Amino acid sequence: MDDVEALRRENAKQREENAQLRTQLSSVLEHLAETRIANSKLAEQLAKLNERVAELLAVAQRRQRKPGAERPAAAAPAVTGEAKRAFDERPTAPVKPVEPEPPKKRATPTGRKPLPAHLEVEEHELRPDTCAHCGGTTLDAADDVVEEKLHVVKEHQRRRVVRRTTCRCRDCKGRTTPRSLPAPYPRSKITCEWLAWLVYSKFVLLTPLDRIRRDLAERGIHLAMSTLVTLIERAAGLLDPIDGLHWRALLDASWMATDGTGIKVLIPSLPAAHNGYIELYRNRELAVFQYEPDKSSEQVVAKLRPFRGTLTADAEHRFNAVFASGDVIEAGCNAHGRRKFRDAEETQPVLAAEGGAFIGAMYGEEEKAQKLGLVGDALREHRQRLIRPIANDLERWIAAIEPTLLPSEPLMAATRYYKNHGGALFRFIDDAEVPIDNSPTEREFQNVAKLRLNMLFAGSTEGAHRACVLLGIIATCRAIKVPTQAYLVWAFERLGTHRDLYGLALHEITPAAFKNTLT
Repeated sequence: MDDVEALRRENAKQREENAQLRTQLSSVLEHLAETRIANSKLAEQLAKLNERVAELLAVAQRRQRKPGAERPAAAAPAVTGEAKRAFDERPTAPVKPVEPEPPKKRATPTGRKPLPAHLEVEEHELRPDTCAHCGGTTLDAADDVVEEKLHVVKEHQRRRVVRRTTCRCRDCKGRTTPRSLPAPYPRSKITCEWLAWLVYSKFVLLTPLDRIRRDLAERGIHLAMSTLVTLIERAAGLLDPIDGLHWRALLDASWMATDGTGIKVLIPSLPAAHNGYIELYRNRELAVFQYEPDKSSEQVVAKLRPFRGTLTADAEHRFNAVFASGDVIEAGCNAHGRRKFRDAEETQPVLAAEGGAFIGAMYGEEEKAQKLGLVGDALREHRQRLIRPIANDLERWIAAIEPTLLPSEPLMAATRYYKNHGGALFRFIDDAEVPIDNSPTEREFQNVAKLRLNMLFAGSTEGAHRACVLLGIIATCRAIKVPTQAYLVWAFERLGTHRDLYGLALHEITPAAFKNTLT
């Protein structure tokens, strides 16, 4: 019995000790929770403090640009040796002198602007029959009240009836029937103007064919979807030789630019839409879209093998084989580098802004040259004199900054982009024909993106090729500022049933040839 009682007392003591330990553990956990809350608040305060420091540094940097202001020393990174010396001696971003503010212009006059004079006028003359006061009918004109309003007439869909009279010759008794008006193809049920309207609606206004079909049905014109698709096929077939002529002209040129985007294509043997690829090759006067099933390097190398010149393209691996031969010179896009520095401002606001200022200064000088209308040797001399020193300073700045950056930082990606592709990115300085970036090519894909959104996919591989033909012709018209629909009518008349009557070669039916007829 004594042993049992002793065991009970020992168990009770152990339970008391366990209860005390649980109480102490609970106190420790509460203390840890309070510590975590305090650390979280401290981290928030530290983040706000870092943002405030970045703002103060930015304000100090802006003050440096004011005349007479002293330049405060930048906070040096924690580096030693050669890296520290290079960082301290790094070139600073170019700072434009502050020009005096121009006098404020007078406020722009407000009010209604006159309607464009080139619009066709629809006139109506209204005259009262009786007096509004006494009802008398003897009225003399006393004054005219003239008002102009912007008016619209819904597009007319019409029938064109051509009646050709067959005559018999009194001498030889032979019968003669006059030739009909131009049509896009024999026995067509549409005119050249209607086919041009369809292509314009689909590829310029970016209206899907089902909406065009619905609009026609509301006017009592019922056409099957297959008919509209066949008409687009006919239009692309007529213009395909012109597109091929443009491609050969691009290959013979000394400079072109390229870019691409994806497009979904329906292929009968595949369960889902195939992810194809549309490429654009262009210079300042020509544009050619081409469809490829993928982005393989072999296809790019094959199609650019005859080209001897400078190619502006993104830094993609598939172009490495194109430039490896030495026949094609690489030129890069500084707009990509500019975006990389802007993205890096989230983690390195001061250094990224300083690096971006170099590129901004290059763009500023290029904009001045464009405003002055400089071309050829004058443009090259302007770039070499004013932009080359900025590019050299940027390269020295990158060499000084890179040892202080972590490999994973976005700013390192921006500096590495210029370090690895500097020769291509600065190619425009010594070649007046090469632009500073590839933005005009990328902007052409805005229309492609909207078209892709509206139509969702191309109905077949052939449909994608036909779309590329029409997109290229329209982009060429846009590049040389030719009215697209007017050119399409003009070209269909000369490529259709009356081609033998006109007797024109392909180079005489291009948008450039049509532009010459307008002057």
